[in-house]
Amino acid sequence: MSIDMKAIHDSRRTLVMGVLNITEDSFSDGGLWLDPAAAKAYGEAMMKDGADIIDIGAESTRPGAKRVGEADEKTRVLGVVDALAPEGAVLSIDTTRASVASAALEHGAQIINDVSGGQLDRELPHVVADYAESLYIVQHWRGWLAGAAGNVPDADTSVYEHGVVRDVYDELMRQVDAVLAAGVRAEQIIIDPGLGFSKPGVEHNLPILKALDRFNAAGYPVLIGASRKRFVGALLADAGVDEPDMASKDNATAAISALCAEHGAWAVRVHDVAKSRDAVAVGNAWRGCADA
Repeated sequence: MSIDMKAIHDSRRTLVMGVLNITEDSFSDGGLWLDPAAAKAYGEAMMKDGADIIDIGAESTRPGAKRVGEADEKTRVLGVVDALAPEGAVLSIDTTRASVASAALEHGAQIINDVSGGQLDRELPHVVADYAESLYIVQHWRGWLAGAAGNVPDADTSVYEHGVVRDVYDELMRQVDAVLAAGVRAEQIIIDPGLGFSKPGVEHNLPILKALDRFNAAGYPVLIGASRKRFVGALLADAGVDEPDMASKDNATAAISALCAEHGAWAVRVHDVAKSRDAVAVGNAWRGCADA
């Protein structure tokens, strides 16, 4: 089945990207989908729930996570790609390794989601450049799986001298320039300001969400990944929700998804696809009405 990736890149409606973690230690669902059959079933369920894209990650990027061996990461990823690609899924691979990206693209994945934005493995952008139909998500993050010092995750990388919006925007654009210099074409690029990555608090993440229009103005589609992040729980706690659980975080994520759709985000990356599908549908309709 041929998938029009230009249409995916240029989508006028906000898309829903479902998270499929085939990891042992991801913060919300580690270990649940390690079995390839379970991962396939869950991916198919997300597609049925309305996921436009399935984002497959075999290595946790939570603060302090241990790196997965390269061979293990590749084996996990290819098992799920080989299972879901024949189902017509649009598959994004959450990896920072060029070898994993290359193998996944060869097996039928279409998107590489690099949380280091091309900085952890300098060969990765060259791999994407070799696959002209593929897309490359360039994310902002200063940590690059190096771990964080102290008791606050990413506290050592979360000082923004000129304000979080300005510094994240400027640093992300420099990452994009480097990726372009490596041969990736502009029409392959999607940007992600990296909520929660080197941004532990509400004071880091909320200003970025409110500045979504500024990131849109850069001329690249913008992915937003707020789902179940620590700052979402903090927002709820600040609003008086006592000990927010996963369900309340998913409800809050859906609200963020609706707002992001209304402001023209390219896609939202979420764990609960069904909730954000409905929220995004409202946001897309709201934006369409405003544009009419």
